Amino acid sequence: QVQLVESGGGSVQAGQSLRLSCAASRYTSSTYYMGWFRQAPGKEREGVATMNILAERTYYADSVQGRFTISQDSAKNTLYLQMNGLKPEDTAMYYCAAADGVIYSPLSPSRFAYWGQGTQVTVSS
Repeated sequence: QVQLVESGGGSVQAGQSLRLSCAASRYTSSTYYMGWFRQAPGKEREGVATMNILAERTYYADSVQGRFTISQDSAKNTLYLQMNGLKPEDTAMYYCAAADGVIYSPLSPSRFAYWGQGTQVTVSS
């Protein structure tokens, strides 16, 4: 089973940047997608940015397009989320996730079977 450990969260002011990291272990040959999701208090979990790790095709939520960048270091089995121009509405618990096989809704949390424990991001105005 894939194991995921996030790090890099914290508290910043609006306009600043953070980089989240997700260390993955026990990959399987069928793990095709990895990504970042977030959940704010009282809200549903939503897709932020995901990646087909084989094709390196990326997908972004409209709310973060142009501000966030997802990337991977395959040699280190690590996924990153560079977050620039942070806004107070980006405040949430951020989760790393992985999915096996081909999925057709790469920003849908329900398609991802493996999850990390989350890292908190707080942006103040």
